[in-house]
Amino acid sequence: MIPELGHFALALALSLSLALAALGLWGAAARHARAMSATAPVSFGVLLSILAAFGCLVVSFVTNDTTVENVVQNSHSAKPLLYKITGTWASHEGSMILWVSILALCAAAVASFGRDLPTALRARVLAVLGLIAAGFLAFILATSNPFDRVWPPPPDGQGLNPVLQDPGLAFHPPLLYLGYVGTAVTFAFAVAALLEGRVDAAWGRWVRPWALASWSFLTLGIALGSWWAYYELGWGGYWFWDPVENASLMPWLAGAALLHSAIVVEKREALKTWTVFLALLAFALSLLGTFLVRSGVLNSVHAFANDPSRGVFILALLGIYIGGAFALFAWRAPAMRPVGAFAPVSREGALVLNNLLLCSIAAVVLVGTLYPMFADLILKSKISVGPPFFEAAILPLAAPLLAAMAVGSVMPWKRASLAPALMRLWWAALGALAAFLLCLALAGVRIGPALGFGAALWLILGALTDVADRIALFRRPAAAWSRLIGLPRSAWGGAVAHAGMGVTLLGLAGMGLATDKLAELRPGESTTLAGYTWQLERVEDVQGPNFTARRATVVVTHDGSPVTVLRPEKRNFPVNRTATTEAAIHTNAVRDLYAVLGEERDGAVVLRIHHNPLAPWIWFGAGIMALGGGLSLSDRRLRVGAPVRTKAVPA
Repeated sequence: MIPELGHFALALALSLSLALAALGLWGAAARHARAMSATAPVSFGVLLSILAAFGCLVVSFVTNDTTVENVVQNSHSAKPLLYKITGTWASHEGSMILWVSILALCAAAVASFGRDLPTALRARVLAVLGLIAAGFLAFILATSNPFDRVWPPPPDGQGLNPVLQDPGLAFHPPLLYLGYVGTAVTFAFAVAALLEGRVDAAWGRWVRPWALASWSFLTLGIALGSWWAYYELGWGGYWFWDPVENASLMPWLAGAALLHSAIVVEKREALKTWTVFLALLAFALSLLGTFLVRSGVLNSVHAFANDPSRGVFILALLGIYIGGAFALFAWRAPAMRPVGAFAPVSREGALVLNNLLLCSIAAVVLVGTLYPMFADLILKSKISVGPPFFEAAILPLAAPLLAAMAVGSVMPWKRASLAPALMRLWWAALGALAAFLLCLALAGVRIGPALGFGAALWLILGALTDVADRIALFRRPAAAWSRLIGLPRSAWGGAVAHAGMGVTLLGLAGMGLATDKLAELRPGESTTLAGYTWQLERVEDVQGPNFTARRATVVVTHDGSPVTVLRPEKRNFPVNRTATTEAAIHTNAVRDLYAVLGEERDGAVVLRIHHNPLAPWIWFGAGIMALGGGLSLSDRRLRVGAPVRTKAVPA
């Protein structure tokens, strides 16, 4: 009965989504006040229906209802309760329910917190979100119904992929989907503005919080996925330029460009075309990522499905939504003339450069991700595009981007001179040079990590310079404290986010100095790495809640003093007939000691050990970047007091 209720709730949500789209679009076009006002309660109805379906799926997993095919394929009675619940969205079908649930939640948030929006604009935004929800609900019901029954029911399920039975993967998809769906909201605002023929400072003020929220959640989601890969997959790395990793990076880059461009629309009523284009692009890249993960064209540890029919359906949605939106953009873009003029050397000019470089990096990632698939399809040749290509192609674009991040922050609006901005940053440049030279002196001739440390200090000190310049610390020091207290949280947010990027760069540069070693040891034997002694004490069998494991105990000392005890494991899950590797990591926030248990032969085991300097800073920096986004979001000026709207452009 519960699965049938969930299926009915999905069908009801589809009907209400279509009604929401019709009411919003027709009501706004006809200026029918009652139709437009009805969009808010209908959006709440969509949310309640989808949440009811999601709740039915959770109940089916928790009670281990083996009459439901999705439960049979992704759960088991012996699985811990946490992974029964999170298994709801670990499958393809469940993840799509989560996707539309977050979309419906965002639509309800627009309806609730958008009461100050013009009625027609709010109706159009909700209508576009309703159309997107209708497309994905139709996709779920047609190709990915999570409530399909199986008969006769098996005695138990097949269990969840053991690699996914991890707290990091429990929270990674919701955070990532919050970011993806946030791009759907900015997309809806862009399409609504194109339909209305009006992009102005007020529109920029309304879009910016959604762009901030989307980018912040994407940052957290990508960072959590990277951290999971680092400690769970046991290869000692944090990013492999996997196509599915790239699928999340591309909308993050477009979202960062959109966020900066929306600031210019709000402050100067310039870059309107850029901003609308980026809002469309960010959602297009999010949908492209959905297609890559669920179409079966990729083989990846992250991929959900291998069903071509699903890929064709999502490709059709991509063509309808994105093709239609860009056709509308091509029609309306000439009418979006900028109001605020600015010189090339100005804060606006720096933000344009920022947009160009971010979009260029996204284009490189897109080409590197899709080219092997097109080469296989058209040229019938197998080509692998890996880290060497991405690193060589992106570095020349990243270098000027990092330089512009600090310089642009201290430039005035409209018209500026480069020399005064560089003079303000002299101590940031001095600190970056000192970090570069110090790394060369301590680590030898290793240009890559040295440049990374220099760039990181440039960003961190540049962010401090931005704050110091805003409070006139060196020009009027007597009033600096009062200015610091009164500094808007949005200004703090930008500086903190830039500093967070610097902290992440410190972690990346530190990983450039990482060392590793393969050692074949018997109990009692030891090896050395990075000044530490790693001694294998014993190897034993242990029993987990739904697995058995071989566990090694490795004692790590430094100059005879104990540092830590590492216990890497190789786990075997009998239900899935799958083995996984569990790395053991000891961190002191400055470096990680990392051990992975390999094969056993002739009474000895193979250990892979790593010394990873500053590795935790990669994820600390991502958290700081997201904190910067949160600080900006908490600034009340981003949510109220929007400027008065300009007149719409005639159709």
